[in-house]
Amino acid sequence: MKITVMLGGPSAEREVSLRSGAAVAEALASLGHEVEELDPADTPWTLPPDTDVVFLALHGTYGEDGTVQRELDALGVAYTGFDARASRTGFDKILSKRAFLKAGVPTAKFAVIEEVDAPWPAGWELPVVLKPACQGSSVGLRFVERAGEWRRALAESFRYGSPVLLEEKICGRETTVGILAGRALPVVEIRPHSGAYDYKSKYTTGASEYFCPAEFDAATTKRIQAAALAAFHAVGGRDYGRVDVMVRADGSPVVLEVNSLPGMTETSLLPKAATAAGMSFPELCGKMVELALQRAPVAV
Repeated sequence: MKITVMLGGPSAEREVSLRSGAAVAEALASLGHEVEELDPADTPWTLPPDTDVVFLALHGTYGEDGTVQRELDALGVAYTGFDARASRTGFDKILSKRAFLKAGVPTAKFAVIEEVDAPWPAGWELPVVLKPACQGSSVGLRFVERAGEWRRALAESFRYGSPVLLEEKICGRETTVGILAGRALPVVEIRPHSGAYDYKSKYTTGASEYFCPAEFDAATTKRIQAAALAAFHAVGGRDYGRVDVMVRADGSPVVLEVNSLPGMTETSLLPKAATAAGMSFPELCGKMVELALQRAPVAV
């Protein structure tokens, strides 16, 4: 097939996306496909002629917020991952939270902060987490452990977009669950050496350790996977994705967010989970393409 890999783009996660796209392109070429790369940061862009399917290796705004999906729907071309509506819901942490609550998915207590100079919210206790509503890869993530940190942390989060999501900080073990073709993959546990899984911990070599399958008993593993699948379906996910889940000391899962276009290098977390399930990186990429091609594209 002729596959166009879209990578890079205009978001704050551009560099990560370039790495994902390059790895995917190499994997798909190893399967015998004709692969071209397209960076939509160069606008206006045009798909290469006779493209059979677009593999979306974009991250962050434009790639995960439904924008490129709407553009591809208008072109009538098949593409990997969520549709435009689910992408928008999954990318916007506030919309996701509301979807979780409606579906009964366990998630952390939250509030929406609209103003950069907002006072400390009544009825809240420390510690808390601040996140721009529409960023990924922990861009703009700030932890507030002491009251004196509030204003500076809020200002830092607002630098990356508004509004900002305020969440209770969940103490426990950090995990993520890959979803592929309707089933949950083995759970990955993340242990950042700094204690916080922020942008630096994610993308600095050796800053975090990963364990897959995570060392939970069978019952706890099933609860984590069930919560992840419920969150995936709550936002309207399809084909594949990754769901971040905190696990309290009593084994109860707390869903943080859904990632519609997770990292796709061979060392990224979804590929790690696929490897633990017996699937190589090229096989995973090929499966994602297969799932996209099972749907007839609909022009709008």
